[in-house]
Amino acid sequence: MSALGALRFLSIDWRDVLEIALTAFVIYRLLLLFRGTRALQMLVGIVVLVVAYAAAWVFKLTMITYLLGLVFTYGAFALIVLFQPELRATLAHLGQSRLARVFRGMRTGVVASEVVSAVEALRHARLGALLVVERGVRLGDFARSGTALLARVNSELVQAIFTPPSPLHDGAVIIRGDTIIGAGCILPLAQGELRDKSLGTRHRAALGLSEETDALAIVVSEESGQVSVAEHGRLRRDVSPDDLRALLEGVTPRVTAEQAAVALRP
Repeated sequence: MSALGALRFLSIDWRDVLEIALTAFVIYRLLLLFRGTRALQMLVGIVVLVVAYAAAWVFKLTMITYLLGLVFTYGAFALIVLFQPELRATLAHLGQSRLARVFRGMRTGVVASEVVSAVEALRHARLGALLVVERGVRLGDFARSGTALLARVNSELVQAIFTPPSPLHDGAVIIRGDTIIGAGCILPLAQGELRDKSLGTRHRAALGLSEETDALAIVVSEESGQVSVAEHGRLRRDVSPDDLRALLEGVTPRVTAEQAAVALRP
């Protein structure tokens, strides 16, 4: 029986269509989460290995098939280690419910106002700053790298932390909910090359953290006074107070042509 004749006996009902649609949607959302990160490049490498294994199997290349089989057998454990930051961010993203956001709405609005006020004051004073807002992935390990704090988010306090000669002004401030849990914190630096050479260590640290977690990192440049936001491995430049407030409140603002994302390239 020909392949075309076999297809005539296939019966497709609504369950098959639903499964295909759900699978496609899940794959699409995963690709969106991995877009612009190192994970996407590793996925491309895995696809290349799969294609190479298929070609070796077709052409009966026994040794290559055996070696690639070993890679696939034991590579799953390596993938768990390599994709650990992305897996944590993905699970945290999936665990964020809309209902919980509704109950946090009032508190988030107050925190957003205080942060925006502090960022605007720092920008006008040309004081460099790095603020990190925790989301689903806990940042306790990073907070412990600096000075532990338990203080309500307050515009004046944030300004005082980043005003020299404060001993904490060179590190990052980490915010959990409506509380500052750490100041002077050390963040992982992004390893790729920045396209814009005017960006400094704070921008690299913000990008590095956003690659490993789902946190929102806000950078105030002391040279230009420009406000940048790092999220999901991408850096958005020249963010307005309204857009910053929208990001802090969980709403994605419209990105203009002047706010083109600056991403890391390996």
